[in-house]
Amino acid sequence: MNTLSGLNAPSAPATAAAPSGQAPSAGPRNGRVSHGTGFWIAAVAFLIVMAYSTVPTPLWSLYQVRDGFSTFAITIAFAAYAVGVVVSLFLAGHLGDTVGRRRLLLVALALEIVSAVMFIAWPELAGLITARVVSGLGIGMLTATATAHIVDLHLTARSSADPTRGQIVSGMANLGGFGVGALGSGLLAQFAPEPLVTPYVVFLVLLALAFVGILLVPETANRPAVAPRYRPQRVSVPAHTGRFLLAGGLAFVAFAVLGLFTSLAPSFVSGRLQISSHAVAGLVVFGTFAAAALSQVAVRSLTPRTQILVGTVLFTVGLAGVAAVVVAAGNVLLFVLGGVVAGAGAGILFKAALAVAGSLASSANRGEVLAGIFLIGYVGLTLPVVGIGVATLTVSLAAALVGFAAMIIALALATALPLLAPRHWN
Repeated sequence: MNTLSGLNAPSAPATAAAPSGQAPSAGPRNGRVSHGTGFWIAAVAFLIVMAYSTVPTPLWSLYQVRDGFSTFAITIAFAAYAVGVVVSLFLAGHLGDTVGRRRLLLVALALEIVSAVMFIAWPELAGLITARVVSGLGIGMLTATATAHIVDLHLTARSSADPTRGQIVSGMANLGGFGVGALGSGLLAQFAPEPLVTPYVVFLVLLALAFVGILLVPETANRPAVAPRYRPQRVSVPAHTGRFLLAGGLAFVAFAVLGLFTSLAPSFVSGRLQISSHAVAGLVVFGTFAAAALSQVAVRSLTPRTQILVGTVLFTVGLAGVAAVVVAAGNVLLFVLGGVVAGAGAGILFKAALAVAGSLASSANRGEVLAGIFLIGYVGLTLPVVGIGVATLTVSLAAALVGFAAMIIALALATALPLLAPRHWN
């Protein structure tokens, strides 16, 4: 996938399928804009969808005040999103090459529009969880497809161009979108009327505009004359199982931290740090994801081994700083700084995980191997956050967050240090 990266073969979370690596034939334009214009329309649409996925993040504390549900309920709603992503990723995320990328993107956008309507019309906990599942289903089929579409639009518009530019743009739209959505939602919740309605209305309009935009963008997939038999996305573990699992461990810890900041960090800011501003809650998430996106660009010229070293240091220092603020109920600026540093480390570690896993795969099974990394990553996105929610049934959120930080740092070191051994790179 490449939900989190987009700077390597996949992207983001993303999905298991990656761009083919071949510049698509220009073929019939079958869109109403040029491939160059379509490149930017697709990138903006990608950013809007990813931004929408974090709209609820700064609003959870408002839901808690209104309905009185627990931190555990928030983690369940968050986990519902991740479940939707995983299910869709393996059932539909790889179908863009056969049914058409534009068509799959339109289906994904339609699901996000339905999700936004559900948030507005069904604001009870059951509705929130259902809306999150629907949103996850759309994200799962969109991330890899959007990445491939953006890269191919770029290569078609500029046949001699390096695909790196398209990969960077898609990666920035992907991770950057997460941060933009949380920040925009927080600002709207803070300064606009009806804070639990207005953010969804605004993004519902943006999603509708994105849908129209994709209708105008040319198709880039060369669909086969006879559609192949459907099968879910396959997952492969390469022969070097130990190294693959270490790479998976990096993906696990990276997603765990990003999951923390898109689920419980805003509740901690409003509770333990007693900052009631929803704009600040959105800023915390924005800083974390912006750092994750920019750090991947900053280290693209470094070797994977160096990326692991730099990422591990930043990840450990940043998450330890977050834990220190949690213990001392310190300054929110220090909490933001810790999130930025940890986010930068997470982005680099995920990029390195994809590079390590990709180096273990052949061209024939690279997508299946990367699918395995994304599966491990999404387990990391979900399991630790749910664990924190369960822990809050008996201990405070602050204590649960400190325990989370200690375990994730330990796991990061346990997976990164063996990969830094020279024997893995000789």
